[in-house]
Amino acid sequence: MIVRNQVAAFHVRKFLHVSVLALLAAMAVPAAAATPEETAREVLAKSPIIDGHNDTPHQIAELFARDFSKFDLTALPADVLAKTHTDIKNARAGYLGGQYWSVYVDAALPKHEAVTRNIQQIDVVRQMMARYPETFTYAATAAEVEAAMKKGKIASLIGMEGGHSIGSSLEILRQTYALGARYMTLTHSLTTDWADSATDAPKHDGLSPFGFEVLAEMNRLGMIADISHVSEATMHDVLDKSTAPILFTHSNARAITPHPRNVPDSILKRLPQNGGVVMVTFVPGFTSAARRQWEYERSAVAGRAKTEFSGNPADEKAAVDAWIAANPQPKATLAQVADHIDHIRKVAGIDHIGIGGDFGGVDELPVGLENVSTYPALFAELVRRGYAKTDLAKIAQGNVLRVMRGVEKAAGKSF
Repeated sequence: MIVRNQVAAFHVRKFLHVSVLALLAAMAVPAAAATPEETAREVLAKSPIIDGHNDTPHQIAELFARDFSKFDLTALPADVLAKTHTDIKNARAGYLGGQYWSVYVDAALPKHEAVTRNIQQIDVVRQMMARYPETFTYAATAAEVEAAMKKGKIASLIGMEGGHSIGSSLEILRQTYALGARYMTLTHSLTTDWADSATDAPKHDGLSPFGFEVLAEMNRLGMIADISHVSEATMHDVLDKSTAPILFTHSNARAITPHPRNVPDSILKRLPQNGGVVMVTFVPGFTSAARRQWEYERSAVAGRAKTEFSGNPADEKAAVDAWIAANPQPKATLAQVADHIDHIRKVAGIDHIGIGGDFGGVDELPVGLENVSTYPALFAELVRRGYAKTDLAKIAQGNVLRVMRGVEKAAGKSF
């Protein structure tokens, strides 16, 4: 009996010794650190992206004449995805939680036609939600966006791209709000009767008196003023008078890429006081300074060719093609998009950055950001640059939700 007890005690001591050694060994080897990609996906799983600008409704109108029986947005064929950059399969892969769908119409249209087509584009977004209710649900407020994301839906919001869409009418502005529009870009590529564009000759030194009325009515309604596309003078006028936070739904930093569509530091420095957000975009010409310069030079070549070969379109095209062959188009990159985020953080602060890819609105995208599935790659790059998880969550959705709440709070107040 004594021997058996001694043997049993020996085995217990041996077991405990081995267990302690195993525990110490486990403690001595730290768990592998998460990769930037794993960290990005962890954050986006909890804080899905709310993107400020996607032109898929325009592509649906252009490619399919707004006929939803002609395609399946669940998973588009490669040639169509190359234009929309968006389908449900890739949106899910990219952790898209909320989307401002752009309702865009040509800025050169006559007023009555612009208004009609704008309403048709709003209907495209409504049809899309009705066609895919398991994926999309309409949201008009920050609370509704959050509720939709909790249910696993993509919160779908409507943004009008261009003040020409209201036909210089406050009544039409109010009715588009009633139809669901929750932001309006004050201009597009052309100056309107009441606001100067960044890419057209100025007429008003910013906003006209009626332009200030439009802004006041937007503030009263709770419609976000989007000041992408507007001139610097218009930006200042809006920041001077708006009682609510603003958005740049798809713009970059002008100090990095000197394009008139981008946001100058003079405006970035004012954002903390307003509470607004720059939703960084992926448009190559707004992202890469080399690409911007190439586009400028190509336009000059095209202008000269048009004059030199007037009435001879074949030779005109040949001259431009020859220049392009001798001067390959520079590519924008994901890292350059991150450079814009870095600059905005430096000048305005982390609370004033969002994402507005402009998917569906461009012919080409930066290398690494080819469609909506690629958002995590950008966030992984930010992790590599030292952004904390809380920073990533703000950029993904926290900052734009704060703007929405601020606009909702200001609604009903006058100057």
